[in-house]
This record gives sequence, structure tokens and C-alpha cells, in this order.
Amino acid sequence: MVARTRKDLHSGKTGRNAEPPGSIGAAVNAAINRGFVVGREVLLGSIPGIVVGFNIASFGQFPGSVYPLVVRTALGVTKCAVDEVDLA
Repeated sequence: MVARTRKDLHSGKTGRNAEPPGSIGAAVNAAINRGFVVGREVLLGSIPGIVVGFNIASFGQFPGSVYPLVVRTALGVTKCAVDEVDLA
């Protein structure tokens, strides 16, 4: 019996930086690299919140390429750009 080799479906990609600039994946990776991970406490202005996920919407008023963070505050859940929040 001969072992089968697995073909790499993403042979042209070289890791995390393989996403095209301006894409949702690049925005989410940039947010993660800056420390905005799920469960991280943040400040949205003076309002405390917590990162609960990442916005992967590709259309609409708040696309993930511009607003990659989903943050829960006492006022509700919102989509945020990385420059709108600070690490707590």
C-alpha cells in the first residue's frame, strides 16, 4: 500500500501576510496582531467593552475590511474600526 500525499490547496500563500491589502482577512489579522483578540477588554472612548468576535461581512454599511472588531459594551454590541478602540 502506498501512502498518498496531500496536495496543498493554497500553494501560493505564504502565511498570515498572504491576504491582499484591504481585504477582510488582512483587517482581521492586523487587529489580532495589535492585540485585539476575543475576550480582550477594550475602551470605546470612555465606555468599557470586550471583544466578542470579528466582523466578516463583505457588504453593507459596516464591512469587515473597515470595521473588523465586534465589541460588546453595556450599551449593546457594535462593529468597530481598530483606531476607534483602545486596549484596556
